[in-house]
Amino acid sequence: MILRRSPRVLQPAAVEPAALDRLLAQDPVSSVFVASHVQRVRAAGRAAPPVHGVVDAAGRLVGACWTGTNVVPVVLDETGVQLVAATLLRTGPRFASVFGPAEPVLGLWERLRHAWSAPFDVRPEQPLLVMDRDPDPSLLTGPAAEVRWGSEADVERVLPAAAAMFTEEVGYSPYTNGAEGYRRRIRSLLREQRTVVLTDHRGAVVFKADIGSLHGDVCQIQGVWVAHELRGRGLAVPCMAATVALARTVAPVVSLYVNSYNAPALATYRHVGFERRGDFATVLL
Repeated sequence: MILRRSPRVLQPAAVEPAALDRLLAQDPVSSVFVASHVQRVRAAGRAAPPVHGVVDAAGRLVGACWTGTNVVPVVLDETGVQLVAATLLRTGPRFASVFGPAEPVLGLWERLRHAWSAPFDVRPEQPLLVMDRDPDPSLLTGPAAEVRWGSEADVERVLPAAAAMFTEEVGYSPYTNGAEGYRRRIRSLLREQRTVVLTDHRGAVVFKADIGSLHGDVCQIQGVWVAHELRGRGLAVPCMAATVALARTVAPVVSLYVNSYNAPALATYRHVGFERRGDFATVLL
């Protein structure tokens, strides 16, 4: 006789690694953030990754949710959303954001918002864009030829650009919770050759982008920034094309997500060759 139980949430230590890997592989583009962080935690040999699992009546892992600094759902159906939301309500509002595939993110937030503090911002529609081919060579001219991987030697150049991008995107300084932690994050990206830069004749960074997540054949670009004084002057398209070309030397599938109201960015990404693969959503807490 096979005993069946109601669908339920597993604590991170009870989530079987191979089952989690299979779940993450169902949509490697939308799951790349969680997959990359799971890989890092495992490589460090620490405790189990902070991923709550959802199992069905037969005990099969059918959903999951990263619950580290951020809440990031993976393959959560309506039942999974209800179960994870109940777990988060018991945990309390200790997270920086909820982001990921739009449907489960907004479903979670609908169940959490009455108990948690008002969010800093809710972004319900963020197109998830993907590119799995090299850019048109005609785009890799002019400033694109000067776009390069940054190195640790660039950290003092990159910090002002990175901080400006962060402040513009989320509405407050990245130094709010400590300058040293943010500096370490920027230095780490540069050391791992995960930041792309273009500098001007003075050595100042005028364009930057980061590979924020990387796992298997997929990488996700974040932190795209162009100096204010150079916006609207034809820099974004060639620099993004060069970024894709460099990123595809690391992973063949390049993804990113962008706010639906950011028309200039959407136009840039379409010009470069990105195609829409779905929608993300973000709740900034």
